[in-house]
Amino acid sequence: MGSSEADNNVRPAEKSLDFIRTIIGEDLKANKNDGRVATRFPPEPNGYLHIGHAKSICLNFGIAAEYGGTCNLRYDDTNPTKEEVEYVESIQEDVHWLGFDWGDRRFFASDYFERLYQYAIELIRAGKAYVDSLSAEEIRAYRGTLTEPGKDSPYKGRSVEENLDLFQRMREGEFPDGAHVLRARIDMQSPNLNMRDPTIYRIRHASHHRTGDTWCIYPMYDFTHGLSDAIEGITHSICTLEFEDHRPLYDWFLDNLDVPCHPRQIEFARLNLNYTVMSKRKLLELVADGIVRGWDDPRMPTICGLRRRGYTPGSIRSFCDRIGVAKKENVIDVALLEHAIREDLNRRARRVMCVLRPLRLVIDNYSEPGVEELEAVNNPEDPTAGTRKIPFFPRTVYRTRRFQRAAAAQIPPAGARAHRAAALFLPDHLHGPGEETNGVRSRRSTAPIIRIPSIRRLQTFRRRKLRSTGFPRRTPSGSKRGFTNGCFRWRILPPSLRERTGRRTSIPTHL
Repeated sequence: MGSSEADNNVRPAEKSLDFIRTIIGEDLKANKNDGRVATRFPPEPNGYLHIGHAKSICLNFGIAAEYGGTCNLRYDDTNPTKEEVEYVESIQEDVHWLGFDWGDRRFFASDYFERLYQYAIELIRAGKAYVDSLSAEEIRAYRGTLTEPGKDSPYKGRSVEENLDLFQRMREGEFPDGAHVLRARIDMQSPNLNMRDPTIYRIRHASHHRTGDTWCIYPMYDFTHGLSDAIEGITHSICTLEFEDHRPLYDWFLDNLDVPCHPRQIEFARLNLNYTVMSKRKLLELVADGIVRGWDDPRMPTICGLRRRGYTPGSIRSFCDRIGVAKKENVIDVALLEHAIREDLNRRARRVMCVLRPLRLVIDNYSEPGVEELEAVNNPEDPTAGTRKIPFFPRTVYRTRRFQRAAAAQIPPAGARAHRAAALFLPDHLHGPGEETNGVRSRRSTAPIIRIPSIRRLQTFRRRKLRSTGFPRRTPSGSKRGFTNGCFRWRILPPSLRERTGRRTSIPTHL
């Protein structure tokens, strides 16, 4: 890549750069990696992606796009007991839905099983790996703690020939699960527990969703991750902060093996949302226990759940861009995510009306025969969306749930004004139960102003019917303040459609 082409890949100076983009910009200026930028998104196919994964997707694919690089989609499929083809397909669908494409760069860690096995042989021959026959509990005990050093396994002194023989027999399926493991020979006294002779291969007699029963030994994530990055020519391996302590091990494998390149691992803080379950394991429990109706339940923070709830790809990308990339753990208010979808829909969504709990309103002085058509704007934020015609009858139906609730509870909102979520709005003052209120002026969305001369609370709602007077102009003559008490949503109830439809409406909430 020439210098002029590399300069084009650097983001404009006037834009604020996060620490990851700053690192990449410095690497490009130094012509590191021959001016290439190659990232990857490496999900485990053991569940559906959630909003936390969306941040990583947007970051990795976004950086590749900004700097004219590439981003691979690579599945870390090294645990056959928890992986399914369903999860593989759902991940691809979610990444595509968010607006990103990996082209011909879809890979699986299982593509490299033979090559990883040969890397393990290389470590054994160099005396840097050995077969250990301790049980899992014994390995944990020998490992030590944060305050106590570990101690060597009694099997650490096995010869290279014996280790090669045992490892070959492990591959051939001669031993049961847990009989042996292959461990890296590093330092049991290291203050970093990840460097205390970590396990790099274990026996697992399970059918793999891609390789079937070809393998009965599977590499561990720490061994697979860095080597897969190197095989694919990744330049910047971006992962979440919990892998910061694993970086020395990531570098150790790359330094001690003959690999094509040495990617740089960079860690960032994962996404944490308040009032939101962000653990894939706990989400799986909710699905398995029938607490929710599948991974795409609208209450779930999964990408497919958010999609079903009505979120758009643009709103999620905008949210991920706004929260930025940090090095320190933090918690984001879920209200910011909700604001992102409102803002996105506000620009693109057509305005429509729906009545969940109707209340009939009769306009006494409305004498126009037949049906009158009123013009409504489809989207006030988008003039190109045009308008639509709405038929208007002398009898209309209004959504009044909030009005009923407030009146029954005798809550007098001081100076009540229009609220987008409400349907019919209260006057400035309310009196005691059973008394009549002063007249309420209210403007129906898209329609003329009406005046409800009196409302007998509670009794009125039992009858589910109100009477009102209509004004021919937008502002009623004689109005002291020149505006209405509120605006409420309405729809027409033609005689042929007055029967209940029996449709069910679900309003999802947070988990």
